[in-house]
Amino acid sequence: MTLTISSEALDFLLITAAASPDREVCGLLLGEEDRIVAVVPCANVSPEPWHRFEIDPAALIAAHRVSRGGGPAVIGHYHSHPTGLAEPSPRDAADAAPDGTIWLIVGAGAVTAWRAVAAGRRHGRFDPLTLACADGPPTAKRETSSRDFA
Repeated sequence: MTLTISSEALDFLLITAAASPDREVCGLLLGEEDRIVAVVPCANVSPEPWHRFEIDPAALIAAHRVSRGGGPAVIGHYHSHPTGLAEPSPRDAADAAPDGTIWLIVGAGAVTAWRAVAAGRRHGRFDPLTLACADGPPTAKRETSSRDFA
């Protein structure tokens, strides 16, 4: 499956992650099944933010309230790997529910897309998605496919 995102949103993810080299950044993805319409940065409230992320529960609840009121759906989230690659880690797999949500991972100057599923190809939890810009390539980095990490 190909997941589309704007080049502006991809640039935001890459720039935000690069600006935080010692802690994981994270946020929510809003949109439809195959299209991200917005990325919403959230506080990382993990007690170990240098190698783990936890989205601020208040931000998550607020986003779901907006969705129930007719706003865009929460379809997943993003986070960075400041010292790692743009691929799910074993820790990500252990923390992920097999609920079909989308995970964007930013690392080493790239962004990849994954779907959390039961019996996924990556760590038994994630299947790769193709990530494409809806409006041309981002300026910070060319489009990236998680197929390279399957």
